[in-house]
Amino acid sequence: MVEELWRRDEIESPCVKLCVLHPAARICVGCHRTVAEIAGWTAMTPEARRAVMAELPARAGLLTAPQNRPSARRRART
Repeated sequence: MVEELWRRDEIESPCVKLCVLHPAARICVGCHRTVAEIAGWTAMTPEARRAVMAELPARAGLLTAPQNRPSARRRART
């Protein structure tokens, strides 16, 4: 009975409340979603959200890719 009282139908989300957009990779460093994905998250179907979530682990490497490191961006400007 108590479980039914506290059951909530929340939208599943990969958000870890570390919301910072990586300047080169253009994805959130916390959840690895794009700005468009974050903005449209509540309007997505559960299937579409799961499809995005399936892609997120592969995106983590974008944050450490050599071309996205701050030192590479400094060299490119000089």
